[in-house]
Amino acid sequence: MPSQRLLTATPATANGNAAEIGASVSAFLTAKGVPPTQAWLHTFLSGVRLTTPVIALQQTALFQIRKADLQTSITRSPSNLLPPGTTDPATKEKHVCGPITVQVLDIEDIGRSRWSQVEALEALERGETTKGREVIRVVPEESGPDSTAVADEAKSSGPHKLLLQDASGAQAYAMELLPLKGVGVQMSVGGKLVLRDFTVARGLILLEPRNVELLGGKVEAWDKKWREERKQRLKAKAGIGGER
Repeated sequence: MPSQRLLTATPATANGNAAEIGASVSAFLTAKGVPPTQAWLHTFLSGVRLTTPVIALQQTALFQIRKADLQTSITRSPSNLLPPGTTDPATKEKHVCGPITVQVLDIEDIGRSRWSQVEALEALERGETTKGREVIRVVPEESGPDSTAVADEAKSSGPHKLLLQDASGAQAYAMELLPLKGVGVQMSVGGKLVLRDFTVARGLILLEPRNVELLGGKVEAWDKKWREERKQRLKAKAGIGGER
């Protein structure tokens, strides 16, 4: 019966393709510093067409895993987790080889006063920005992501202090020693960084362009909550309560 032979042959072919494609996608993500768990990979493959070119599937997988919580998406091993004692202030200096992939939970621009950042946020809420000493009103149509107002607020002078988390859930603070492209209050919470050959000193991870790769990404719920609550957090840290 030809139809019966077709029914029995198709699953075998599909399973073979899925296994081969899964191995290719897994190897690609591992090379990028985000080795996927089998559960995450299975979920990903179940939602794509296996006839899609493998290169496209690899890029799609990278895009999706960057939006996922590391704790549920990548495999853990001692070599890709923050080592014990990372947050110990008694440790004068410690070198870590990595690579270790972490996600950003908080970003603080310590190069600007907290109140000046609050004022910049409130100006944005009013649809205003500044040019020299002149206050410019930004009309709604111009107040999108590329507007002058948003760009002005997003200009973090730095250095920046980041709260990072690894795949086990361990957290540590990191300090920007030299400016890092893409790092600032405009970056997304949940974004991924790959750390290599870095130094930990007095409980802080020291960040330089040579030891940080920005993978990007965003965990939507975390980023939304962080931005909604940012002004109040800045006010609380500045010791200022209530609205002006």
